[in-house]
Amino acid sequence: MDLNALEDFRLVAIHGGFGRASRASGRSKATLSRRVADLEEALGVRLVERGLRSLELTEAGQLLLAGTERPMRDVADTLVQVREGMASPKGRLRIAAPLVFSQLALGRLAARFVANYPEVEIEAVADDRMVDLVEEHFDVVIRINPRKDSNLVGRCIARDRLVLAAAPSFRLPRKRSDKPFAVPAVVTPSYRDGETWTVRDSRLVIEPRPVLRLSSLLMARDAIIAGAGVALVPRSMIGGAVERGELTVWGEVGEEVELWILHISRRLQSPKVRAFVEFMSAQYPDGAFTI
Repeated sequence: MDLNALEDFRLVAIHGGFGRASRASGRSKATLSRRVADLEEALGVRLVERGLRSLELTEAGQLLLAGTERPMRDVADTLVQVREGMASPKGRLRIAAPLVFSQLALGRLAARFVANYPEVEIEAVADDRMVDLVEEHFDVVIRINPRKDSNLVGRCIARDRLVLAAAPSFRLPRKRSDKPFAVPAVVTPSYRDGETWTVRDSRLVIEPRPVLRLSSLLMARDAIIAGAGVALVPRSMIGGAVERGELTVWGEVGEEVELWILHISRRLQSPKVRAFVEFMSAQYPDGAFTI
């Protein structure tokens, strides 16, 4: 049933005619008449008797008018509640984020966010795979160097750099050349056998000789602090270890790493998503990712 037709029938019935209903609502008499006729056809009964100067409800029309008064009022009240309720962030916010970012930063950031927006409940999933926001019912996803996706929009909230780092006991090769230096290395799943690591703005090329293959960057960081070898890790992850003298940085490798927050669409974006995107962007005002 067309609720617009039902609403127009009630308008005509309450005002006692198409003319008065038209003047009260601003809708044309022709539109009101057509809507009532469509409703009668859909129900298979006559709802009004149209006279030259007056309009009378049939028994079916009186029954429909009386029976829909409370439901239609409830619908109107609900629509108002929806509009007013969606004006402020509230409800469950499902977030997917990379494992390392989740372990190092997301818990603290999520706590700070819900302190600002107590009517929002966050459900965060730490997962390095490419989740599907629609099928898996995520509101936002945080990704590192995301591929272009026409279905997602968002913004870069921070940047980081990959660096070669090792314990001070591992000496940085003094002689620079284009020939790779073989060095014991701690590698993660992104490593491919046979690849080399070239330090930016220098002639230092490292040939990793894996001694540990670890599935987590956090494990790799701890392993190189313990002296296992050199590793390719985000600068943000080792800042404290460098300050304490536990690690030394040999140089930057590769391009800048970007951290993005993504969601489905800008159109009719929910307040909780909009608030979280703005909140996350404000955490890194200078664009540098720090832990």
